[in-house]
Amino acid sequence: MKRLNDLPERSFLKLFFLFFSLSFLTAAFFMPDRGDMLPGLLRILSQPTKAYTNFFAVGGFAATFLNMGLVGLCCTGMYCLPGKKDNSTATLVTILTTGFGSWGIHILNMWFPILGVVLYCIIKKERFGDHTNAMLFSTGIAPFISEFMVRYPHAEVVGFRFGGVLLALAVGIAVGVFLPAGLDNSPLVHKGYDIYSAALPVGMSALLLQGFLYRAVGVPVPLAVADITVTSRAIANTFCMCLFGSCVLISLLMGCTLGEYRKSMDEPEFVRNFSATYGNRVMLMNVGLYGLYILMYYNLIGAPFNGITFGVMFCMLSTCNSGSHPGNIWPIMLGYALASHGTRLISGLLGVPFVQTLDAQNIIVGICYANGLSPISDHYGWRYGMAASVMHFFLVTTIPLLHGDMCLYNGGFTAALVCLLMVPGLERHFRPKLERRALRKARKKAKTE
Repeated sequence: MKRLNDLPERSFLKLFFLFFSLSFLTAAFFMPDRGDMLPGLLRILSQPTKAYTNFFAVGGFAATFLNMGLVGLCCTGMYCLPGKKDNSTATLVTILTTGFGSWGIHILNMWFPILGVVLYCIIKKERFGDHTNAMLFSTGIAPFISEFMVRYPHAEVVGFRFGGVLLALAVGIAVGVFLPAGLDNSPLVHKGYDIYSAALPVGMSALLLQGFLYRAVGVPVPLAVADITVTSRAIANTFCMCLFGSCVLISLLMGCTLGEYRKSMDEPEFVRNFSATYGNRVMLMNVGLYGLYILMYYNLIGAPFNGITFGVMFCMLSTCNSGSHPGNIWPIMLGYALASHGTRLISGLLGVPFVQTLDAQNIIVGICYANGLSPISDHYGWRYGMAASVMHFFLVTTIPLLHGDMCLYNGGFTAALVCLLMVPGLERHFRPKLERRALRKARKKAKTE
């Protein structure tokens, strides 16, 4: 096992992606409804996948796990393209896309925008492998693709139609062709403080699609169709404890120690690539402990384990190699808790119903993307990370109105808007954490002299 730590980052991450994907595929055959696996998958493929669609209700548990495993294998296979260097971004987009496999992305709707990025590579005469990240990030508009194939412009599902498939293809290609440019420029907007950097151009694409193909032409935005009450706490907990526990165990067998892992969390500055900075074993330890940390939070607040909340756990886990860990996430969670209790008090004073509880589904989904603001916690300190998460809490349930609940990157898009509002003020009026420490040391030294 210790030899795994000596593998090049690219080789180790491919093995990790394969292990991750096969875990879902294997679990599918242990689900109580495994006899309905393939018919369930067909139901998932033939239904709208508007964000907040519970695949547990649409296709069943076995079909959902099968879809997640197949999506993960597709992502893994794409990182075998020549010229691609696997890194923290590859980890983020692979786990993120696989997580969406239980509530928005399936093995059919993911390919339409990917074809657009392929066309971009052909036009620009660039290697496909250099744009694998863009290919997978483009799948954030997958709910639009499903809508166009089986429902648009009707209110009810009418099934696959040639015109709908053609529209899905045209939209997917258009988004895919222009997305790489947006991905390159997105960090200039949020200045690196939103880990979900791709959410900004994907969110803007979704906003334009909803504005043009729905609002402008008068097509009503459809409602979500799935029953979100289909849940299983036992299945989710068992699978996650096995998967995350295995990551911790393998990491220990590779030679990682808890002291080594703790040292990675005590770094004074934000580390954007765990596997490159600390080695494969520490990165894998963070996958396991961070995943268990998320699972513990879910159980503490009494979260419903439907396809949406189950998948979004992995969307939050996706930043495990990009700098997020329990040490810089707790201020984000604390900020959400304070915002929820504070708004409860205000709602009581106003005499209006309060719905933004911590176990409400939209708040659970929101906090799992607010972790994208963890660079603010690391750079400016926990109080500022907490303030950023409070802003995220206020905005995350409003932003879906812009894209009709059909952008899977809603929470990351919200995080980018928080950065747009907050970072200029931080840079103008407040000092970074390390600078404050240096000033305190200088003042203390001056007093003693």
